[in-house]
Amino acid sequence: MATQLNLEEQEQIDELKHFWKKYGNVITWLLIAVMGSYAAWNGYQYWQRQQSSKASALFDEVEKSAQSGDVAKLERAWNDMKDRFPGTTFAAQSALLAAKSFQMADKSEPATAALEWASEKASDPGSAQLARLRLANLQSQNKSYEQALKTLAKPFDPAFAGLAADIQGDIHAVQNKPQDAIKAYSDAWRQLEDNPEYRRLVAAKLNALGVNPEPQKGASP
Repeated sequence: MATQLNLEEQEQIDELKHFWKKYGNVITWLLIAVMGSYAAWNGYQYWQRQQSSKASALFDEVEKSAQSGDVAKLERAWNDMKDRFPGTTFAAQSALLAAKSFQMADKSEPATAALEWASEKASDPGSAQLARLRLANLQSQNKSYEQALKTLAKPFDPAFAGLAADIQGDIHAVQNKPQDAIKAYSDAWRQLEDNPEYRRLVAAKLNALGVNPEPQKGASP
């Protein structure tokens, strides 16, 4: 014979039924949303891994093309990387590598294009700033001095600021603007404190302009 529920148990069941009737739909949709978000996150992570794997394989092709000196193949591989995987770190690395190879092959236009892309669209700030430094150097080599200074105008992180100031100094020196060059080189010398070898090079440039950045022995602080 079935055991009848006592009054306390019946009250608990009635409360549970009332609660579920009132909040059941909300709880159900909340669970659906949570599980959907979790599934979407897992799907995105899987997609990211797939993209990274494919980009890595394509970067190998970019690297091999650069090493072989096949500029036409390199340009195809780099353009493919840029179009298919622009948000990956491999795209920024490919841009820098391709630009270097293009420069070595005296292909200034595609080198400039690759560096411009990396300076604007690289997924990490370090690669973007390195691309800007190389772009300014290339523009300076092509005698586009004002364009190079414009490229350097946006602030750099401390790791790159001294290098940027040195390039600015070189440009001002070529433009026969010694005071601007001295200011830029002096900024570079201060900012390159952790790079003594490069700092000596900047000091030599200042010496050539009649300035000694080193504090004189015995001089008051």
